[in-house]
Amino acid sequence: RMHFLNLPLSRAGAISIAVYGNFSAPKAQEVMVARGGTIELMRPDETTGRLASVVSVQTFSVIRSMYPFRLHGGTKDFLIVGCDSGKVTILEYIPDLNELKQVHCETFGKTGCRRIVPGQYMAVDPKGRAVMVGAIEKQKLVYIMNRDASNRLTISSPLEAHKSNTVIFSMVGVDVGFDNPIFACIELDYADADQDPTGEAAEETEKNLTYYELDLGLNHVIRKWSEPIARTASMLLAVPGGGDGPSGVLVCGENWVAYKHEGHDEVRAPLPRRADYPDQRGLLVTAAAIHKQKGLFFFLIQTEMGDLYKVTLDYEGEVVRDVVVSVFDTIHQANSLCITKTGLLFAASEFADHALFQFQSLGEDEDGPGVAHKVDDPELGDDGASAASVAPKFTPGPLKNLMMIDEQESSAPITDSIVADLCGEGTPQVYALCGRGARSSMRVMRHGVKVSEMAVSELPGYPNAVWTVRGRAEDAEDRYIVVSFTNATLVLSIGETVEEVTDSGFLARAPTLEVQLLADNAMLQVHPNGVRHIRVDGRSAEWKTPGKKTIEKASANARQLAISLAGGEIIYFELDVAGNLMEMGTKELGVDINTLDVGPLPEGRARSQFLSVGCYDNTVRLLSLDSQNLLEQVSSLQVPSRPESLALVEMASDASSGGGASAGGGTGLYLNVGLTSGVLQRVAVDPTSGSLSDTRTRFLGGRPVKLFRVKVAGQTGILALSSRGWLAYVLPSTGRYYMTPLSYDQLEYAANFASEQCPEGMVAIASNTLRILTVDKLGELFNQTAIPLRYTPRKFVQIPSGPSTGQLLVIESDHNEFSEIQRKMLAQTTGAVAVAAA
Repeated sequence: RMHFLNLPLSRAGAISIAVYGNFSAPKAQEVMVARGGTIELMRPDETTGRLASVVSVQTFSVIRSMYPFRLHGGTKDFLIVGCDSGKVTILEYIPDLNELKQVHCETFGKTGCRRIVPGQYMAVDPKGRAVMVGAIEKQKLVYIMNRDASNRLTISSPLEAHKSNTVIFSMVGVDVGFDNPIFACIELDYADADQDPTGEAAEETEKNLTYYELDLGLNHVIRKWSEPIARTASMLLAVPGGGDGPSGVLVCGENWVAYKHEGHDEVRAPLPRRADYPDQRGLLVTAAAIHKQKGLFFFLIQTEMGDLYKVTLDYEGEVVRDVVVSVFDTIHQANSLCITKTGLLFAASEFADHALFQFQSLGEDEDGPGVAHKVDDPELGDDGASAASVAPKFTPGPLKNLMMIDEQESSAPITDSIVADLCGEGTPQVYALCGRGARSSMRVMRHGVKVSEMAVSELPGYPNAVWTVRGRAEDAEDRYIVVSFTNATLVLSIGETVEEVTDSGFLARAPTLEVQLLADNAMLQVHPNGVRHIRVDGRSAEWKTPGKKTIEKASANARQLAISLAGGEIIYFELDVAGNLMEMGTKELGVDINTLDVGPLPEGRARSQFLSVGCYDNTVRLLSLDSQNLLEQVSSLQVPSRPESLALVEMASDASSGGGASAGGGTGLYLNVGLTSGVLQRVAVDPTSGSLSDTRTRFLGGRPVKLFRVKVAGQTGILALSSRGWLAYVLPSTGRYYMTPLSYDQLEYAANFASEQCPEGMVAIASNTLRILTVDKLGELFNQTAIPLRYTPRKFVQIPSGPSTGQLLVIESDHNEFSEIQRKMLAQTTGAVAVAAA
C-alpha cells in the first residue's frame, strides 16, 4: 500500500464558508471558518481586538457546507458539516481539550461532490429540532435532533423529501416557533424543459419558493406550499418569528429584495444603485448576515460590487407593511458575513484579505438618500432596467458606519510565483501574484515570523545584556528595564514613558550578570564582585565573592541562584522562609564554565530539580539540586563545540514530534543547548532521573547561539539569537511545535517585556539601540509584504540581465475594465467620485 500525506508550507488563505456561533461557552463570540479542507475556530482577542485562531483541524475533505445549531435549552452551539465524504458530521468544541470532537457521523450517499448527493446545502430549524441536508438536484434529507437520557445529542434516521427533475438554489429553516419545523427552498422544475427540444419551455420555466414541513407526530416530511418567485432569485434569508418577528423569508437575487410567506402577499423593494451603474445591468446579492437581539433585528446584504445594504421590515404582528433597503457602507467583496453580538462584522473573502470591522453606528436614517421602500407596481419586471427606474441612486464613499480593526492576510488565488533572492538578503524570497481585480497584489513572502517595532531608543554606549523585572510577582506589567554595559548598569523605569531612575537599589557602577525578582518580591542583582539582595522596603544586603575571585556566570529563578567563579567553582543559594539568601553548597568542576542555567521554578514546587552547566571541554552537565544529593552530576552530554548558552524549559510533551499538545497528555522538560558553532541542540530530560535522550539538532546561523526564555501566546518559548533570530514555541491552537526565524534585524540580547500598551512583547539589544518588539501572526511560516496592483495579475517574469536585473515585469488585465487614464477622464466628465470597486 502507498499512503500520501499532505504537508503544505502554508495553510490555505481563502475562506469558503464562515459561520457565527457560541461554540465554547454561552456568551463566547466565535467564528468557525472553512479553509479548503480545514475547519478553524477563531475568536476576537479581548486585548488586541484581532481575530485569534483557537483550534484548527484538517479534515482531508472538501467542505461543501456547514452550519451552527443549538438544541432547545442548550448553552452552546454544535457545528454540522457537509462534505464530499457522503456523510453528515456533527462536531462539538471541547474547551478543556481544545479540540473539535466528532459527536455523530452519518452516511447517506456516495463520496465526491455529485449533483444528486446531499451536502451542498444545509438548513437548520431555528429551535434546533431538525436539519435538512440537500443536494444540487433532487435529493433532500431531514434529520431530527434530540437528547437521550444522559443529555447527549442524538440524531434520527434520515427522512426523504426528494423531488425529481428539480434543481435547488438555496435552502433555509423558517422560524415558526415551536410549530412543526418548516424548511424553505428555491427550486426550479426542469421536467418540461428537458422534453422540449425547441427551448421555449426552458424560457418559460419558473423558480418556486417551496415550504417543506416536518410532521414531528407522524415522522414524515410533506411539501406544504409552493409559489412562483423571480427567475433571478438565488438566496433565502430566514425572518425571525415566534414573537420576535413576522416569520417568513427574504428572497434575494438580482435588483430586488422581496418578503415572502405562506398566506402573505409579496412585498418587494429595489436595491439602491450606484449613480454610474448601467441601468440594463443586473445587481446580484452575493452574501448576507442577520443580527438579532431582543426587540430588534436587521439584515446586512452585500452585492457583487461590494456595497452593503441594511434591510429592515416595517411590520405589525405577522403583517409586513414595508421592506426598507438602505445603503450602509462599501467594503471588499465577501462570500460570508458574520455579525457578533458585541458589534463586530467579519467579512470572509475567497479572494485577497479578510477583514474584521466594528460597528460605529447602525445607519438609522431611513428617510435619507440611498433608501428604498416597497414598490407596488405590478407592471415592473425583475430586470435591471425596471429596478433602475424606481431605485434611488448613490455614490459610494469612505466607511461611515464601520471601522476596520483587523485584517487577515490571504494570498488566494496565486496566479504565478517566482522563488529568487532579488533583495540580496542571502535567503530566497517567494514572489507571488495574488488576488483579483482592484484588490490584487504582488506579495513578497519571507520565511519567518513577522516582528513589529513598538519603540526604538538609542543608548549612550554599547550594552551587552538587558533584563526586565516586575515590582511584585503578581503584577502583570514590568517595572524596570535593566541594561548592562561593560563597566556600568542603567536602570529604566517603565510607565507612560521610559525614564532613567537612580533610586531602584541596583548597583550602577558595575556591570550586571543577572537580574531576578524573587518569590518574596525582593530583587536580585548579580555583578562580578558579588550578589546584591534588594528587599521590598529598600534595604539591601551584599554577598561578596571569597578572596579576589570574580563571578563569571549566573542564573536564577524566584527561589534559587547559581553562580560560577573563575576556575570552575559553582556556588548554589536558596531563598529561605525568612527571605534570606542562604548558601546551600559549592562544587568544583575542575574545568572553566562558559554558561549555566537553573531553569524556571515549576508550578507548585519549591525548587527546580536540575542545574545545567556548559563547560569549556565541550560538555553539558546536569547537576541535581535535590537536598539529598545536592550538586551531584546525574547526566552529561558531549557536544561538537563549546556550549554558549543553556535553557531548561517545559513544553508540550510531544512537541518534538510535532503532534498535538492534547494528544501528549501534559508537558515535558527539554534542555536547549546553544553552541558557538551556530547549532542548537534540543534534548529531552527525564524529570525524575535527569537522564538525557532524543537529541535534535538544527543549524541556526554563523554566530554563537544565545538562548532566552520568552512568553509566546501565554506559554513559555525559546528565543535563539545567532546571525538571525529564531523563535521556538508550541502554538496552543494546533499543539504543534514551531521553530521559525524572525524576519528582523540581527539581535544580540533579549528579555521578556510586558506593559499596558504591550502586554506580551520582548525588549532587545541591537548594536547601541534598545528595541521593544512584538511577534505577530504566530503559526505562519511566512510573513508577507503586499504591493498593490490595479488589475488582476496574469503572469510575471524576471528581467534576466543588464542594469534591470532584480526587476520584475508584470502583466495585468481585466475584462470590461477601464484603464487608469479612462477612469480619470470619466470621473472628470461625470463629476463622480472615482472609487475602485471593492
